[in-house]
Amino acid sequence: MGMEREIKLALPVSQLKAATQWFVARTGDEGRPVKLANIYFDTPKLALASAKSALRLRHTPDGWLQTFKTVGEAKDGLHSRHEWEMPVASEQLEIDALLHACDDPAAAKALREAAPELIELFRTNFIRTLWHVALDGSDIEAAIDQGEVLAEVNSEVRRAPISEVELELKSGDEAVLNALASELGKHVAGLAPDNISKAQRGYQLRAA
Repeated sequence: MGMEREIKLALPVSQLKAATQWFVARTGDEGRPVKLANIYFDTPKLALASAKSALRLRHTPDGWLQTFKTVGEAKDGLHSRHEWEMPVASEQLEIDALLHACDDPAAAKALREAAPELIELFRTNFIRTLWHVALDGSDIEAAIDQGEVLAEVNSEVRRAPISEVELELKSGDEAVLNALASELGKHVAGLAPDNISKAQRGYQLRAA
């Protein structure tokens, strides 16, 4: 089991250029854009959401990944949650492998019970531009995500924009996340802590 720790910041689209330029200047790197297509699953009665978890298939330039997460905690944009992630052969979930990896009994029980009824609920498609930032002996993966959430409800396609900065701690002290976010905020106007994950945004879009 891994513990994901990241700060998520809502980024005004008008500040995209400023944020990009700041990361380029901060790292000396133009950034690496990656196209990510994501499919989220749950039961028709949203059993996984009720169990405070989320299940995703992600297509990357390197292949498919499946990810199972607990919602965890989010405060002032800082998200802390348990995560189990692994590659899969194709656009198909491999639930048994996730259950074998999941060492949280409550989360595993929720996934096992939901498995027979899983359906696709919504998708998120976005371009993620990546940088690695070194700060006070810690390693942070910084990302700017630009794209949209899509949910089909009764033949109606609903859309919501994605525009955010994510600062994920890869190694080191969690306090550096706040320090880097503060540093970024001095140069990019309008950034705001965002406690809502992309998965939660997808559920909200379906319910709207």
